[in-house]
Amino acid sequence: MKKTNKNKVKEFIRVDHAGERGAIKIYEGQLLALNTFIKNDELKKTIEEMKEHEKEHCNYFENEIKKRNIKPTKLLPLWDLLGVGLGFGSTILGKKAAMLCTASVEEVIQEHYANQIEQLGSDEKKLKDKIIKFREDELHHKDIKMPISCKDVTFKIFGLSLATFNFFISLILSAITIKNFLTYEKNK
Repeated sequence: MKKTNKNKVKEFIRVDHAGERGAIKIYEGQLLALNTFIKNDELKKTIEEMKEHEKEHCNYFENEIKKRNIKPTKLLPLWDLLGVGLGFGSTILGKKAAMLCTASVEEVIQEHYANQIEQLGSDEKKLKDKIIKFREDELHHKDIKMPISCKDVTFKIFGLSLATFNFFISLILSAITIKNFLTYEKNK
């Protein structure tokens, strides 16, 4: 029987929890844009359905964190802020950008899951089975049939990719958050 390194298991659960929570926040940002500035009921319905899967995944990892007494990442508030900003920003740019954002997120998460599945031994069968199921959900999200497929989306503004814009938006939001935190700490 292959034994799994317990520190690796803790790391997997912590990372998976943060990733699923981040995905939920991205979908919340997308839905915020779809409920305010961008009207697209088909895209809204699709994102709402995918968000429900992410909630199931996040709840599972949240329960594992509690059950196994694992400390979640301290960066969750930052993940929340950046996730909502990324989701909102990509959706404001249009349907193609929203779908590219979704495809990118699902790709990263399913790759993490594939790597973890290989490393989990039979002593973590229940966790491994859940991660296999969640990976299948992520792959399904990537394959959702929309008029614009997640698989085929490329997006550029002024010759720069959406990833470049998202990087700069995230960097700016991070700097603002850090500045506000430091100001708050100073004025306490």
